[in-house]
Amino acid sequence: MSHPRTEPPAAPVASTSPPVVTAPSTPRTSEDPLARLARLEREAEQGGGAARIERQHAAGKLTARERIQLLVDPGSFVELDKFVTHRCIDFGMEQQKILGDGVVTGHGLIGGRQVFVFAQDFTVFGGSLSGAYASKICKIMDLAMKVGAPVIGLNDSGGARIQEGVESLAGYAEIFTRNVLASGVVPQISAILGPCAGGAVYSPAITDFILMVEGTSYMFITGPEVIKAVTHADVTKEALGGAHTHAARSGVAHFALPDEATALETIRELLSYLPANNQEDPPIVATNDPPDREDERLDDVVPKDPSRPYDITDVVKRVVDDGRFLEVQPEFARNIVVGFARLDGRSIGVVANQPAVLAGCLDIDASVKAARFVRFCDCFHIPLVTFVDVPGFLPGLDQEYGGIIKHGAKLLYAFAEATVPKVTLITRKAYGGAYDVMASKHIRADVNLAYPTAEIAVMGSDAAVNIVFRGELDRATDQAAARARYVAEYREKFANPYKAAELGYIDEIILPRRTRWRLVQALRMLRNKRQENPPRKHGNIPL
Repeated sequence: MSHPRTEPPAAPVASTSPPVVTAPSTPRTSEDPLARLARLEREAEQGGGAARIERQHAAGKLTARERIQLLVDPGSFVELDKFVTHRCIDFGMEQQKILGDGVVTGHGLIGGRQVFVFAQDFTVFGGSLSGAYASKICKIMDLAMKVGAPVIGLNDSGGARIQEGVESLAGYAEIFTRNVLASGVVPQISAILGPCAGGAVYSPAITDFILMVEGTSYMFITGPEVIKAVTHADVTKEALGGAHTHAARSGVAHFALPDEATALETIRELLSYLPANNQEDPPIVATNDPPDREDERLDDVVPKDPSRPYDITDVVKRVVDDGRFLEVQPEFARNIVVGFARLDGRSIGVVANQPAVLAGCLDIDASVKAARFVRFCDCFHIPLVTFVDVPGFLPGLDQEYGGIIKHGAKLLYAFAEATVPKVTLITRKAYGGAYDVMASKHIRADVNLAYPTAEIAVMGSDAAVNIVFRGELDRATDQAAARARYVAEYREKFANPYKAAELGYIDEIILPRRTRWRLVQALRMLRNKRQENPPRKHGNIPL
């Protein structure tokens, strides 16, 4: 649930240089204890000082505390470890101690629900990570695991604090370990709101969702300077690791947003679909959208010409509650669509082939994108609704050499492993191995539906005729007429959902206009589904 957002208050300004402080345990002579606490709190809230805060704003970025105020419900944030300072005594660092040490940590509420947050402060030592800084992050991650609440990281850091050497590296590894242990236990979300380079990228990479901001955030292992020195290639930070590079090309980022406020609001929206942890169900949101609503326009959404494209999101949005669909990774592997919506007030994960891109074929990127999403939904009890229109796997040398066999198997593995309710709807083509992979009955989908326009077969009619009727075509005096006759014969027999329905592989052939009600009925029936996989430490997905 969202609330009206407000602009963050102006950052406190007291000096033009970073406040260098003595330890909180050493009070000024005869200073009143209450006055001392108030002074230290003001110093901590100044971060790196007014000049650096101004530079942060000039770069189009908010400060750590401003970001937190936009993210959480008003007045709900409780800061922890506000007076922590680093422990380094080398390179003159003992004379440069700033309260908080470059990261703001604590807990608050989003939509009235508990979350834990850390926000890196670029105004303090460039947001660089020290041993003490890492300990602050680890503390809130440990608390999140204890109470079962999401962890949100707001990243804006120059990387490891070089003056601390291996202590800083150890701090990163401690965070990585907690990311791994929390995976599938509590949702983890990373917003990249500035630089994130070197070893620092691995913590976001382990988390469930990564959001980036256009023009101000970037991620890479080695920067442009190193790449130029090693490969002589010139590349900018934006081209190498900017928001759209990772959202569209590498697939590292799940969302690329125009500004920080939009990114933070997207986190709030994303969390509204998710449970707090793997022991809870996702929240239920009331809707006035009737569960049995029909949409006659769905009757014509699938073109009569089987080779004509259409946008599968038109189907999704006409079916789900209030037409609201939060698409995840919309720029990457656009031949498959994944995202969150609600049916009957309850969260669902949507996986859908996209006929408007590559005819909806599965390829390496689409398989990996969908497999990751399916596994996330399975971790957190989010039912899966799969819309199928897939002519097969994308052919080509690049795909074969790139390992489409292995990567396609990831999606097969993810669907087969998932024990959440799984409902599948075939809108048009479901050919070959791709039919099996896309949540078919044979890999434990619970309810499988089809439109009358569905074509469930080993391959398309034209290709099948070339194999099945090869001899007859060779002997025919009028090959064109013979081909047309055999194509019609094959299409009548296999290019429809009825053979699959005869065999029980399709539970019901439905009128498209009734899609919403049939999906709602299926999910209501599956609400108390209980299914467990064989006991094991863990499976061995083909990575």
